[in-house]
Amino acid sequence: MTSFKNIGLIGRLGSAKVVDTLKRLIRFLDTSGYHVIIEDRTATVLLDHGQQEASRRMLGEICDLVVVVGGDGSLLGAARALCRTGTPVLGVNRGRLGFLTDISPDELEEKVGEVLAGHYEIEERFLLDAEVFRDNALVGTAEALNDVVVHPGKAVRMIEFELFIDGQFVYSQRSDGLIIATPTGSTAYALSGGGPIVHPRIDAITLVPMFPHTLSSRPIVVDASSEIRIHIGETNEAYPHVSCDGQTKVVSKPDDILYVRRKPQRLKLLHPYGHNFYEVCRSKLGWSSRLGE
Repeated sequence: MTSFKNIGLIGRLGSAKVVDTLKRLIRFLDTSGYHVIIEDRTATVLLDHGQQEASRRMLGEICDLVVVVGGDGSLLGAARALCRTGTPVLGVNRGRLGFLTDISPDELEEKVGEVLAGHYEIEERFLLDAEVFRDNALVGTAEALNDVVVHPGKAVRMIEFELFIDGQFVYSQRSDGLIIATPTGSTAYALSGGGPIVHPRIDAITLVPMFPHTLSSRPIVVDASSEIRIHIGETNEAYPHVSCDGQTKVVSKPDDILYVRRKPQRLKLLHPYGHNFYEVCRSKLGWSSRLGE
């Protein structure tokens, strides 16, 4: 088990509840003898905190553990920055669902204390790299923990594209777009699009068509080592957007090519002992544990 000394803190901005939880966490870590380093943007909402500050990227270089206080969106952003250094991440839920941020504020000191004492489970999640080429020149890159989504942007119209997996032609499609999801993202946007729930330990990528023109177009699950290539149709009137984890990163043009591949580095996500993926699904998705409950 890793010995933790330097603890980084990242919090979602714009929430008084997050600020309260961060202050509690700082007090707990400070009195327990840990060196606390606060992300510089998070520090703007913590007046007179008296701790060291660092950029999000620098946290990965100098911290043994980073605690994210917020929702899953906050953890997604931290994961993209911290996976390069392999810095473990622990989530405290101050959002809505909390698939990734699984520590409740009510048990903050108890559960964080357990993890710091070495009582934790470690789970590795892979991310996706997206690259857009135009006339053989790279015009944009992005990365995602949940999903890479090709969609029409603000235009309400279908887009046309060709899909290739490992160089093999799969289909031409007219639809509202395509969701390319990791197992982490299988319980996010892809789930809303009719995709399957994929256990985090499975190395697979799910491709979920969004409102395809052909009703026989169904989600496809492929090996995570696959190279996914999307050729944006030359006749598109819309300029399809490429969004990673819900943020538009590249606006493509007709005849552009998008490549999506598994990222070499992985996110190290920590959970207190007793974490159960199926229990999380029951809790967050409203599954009954017994008929009639």
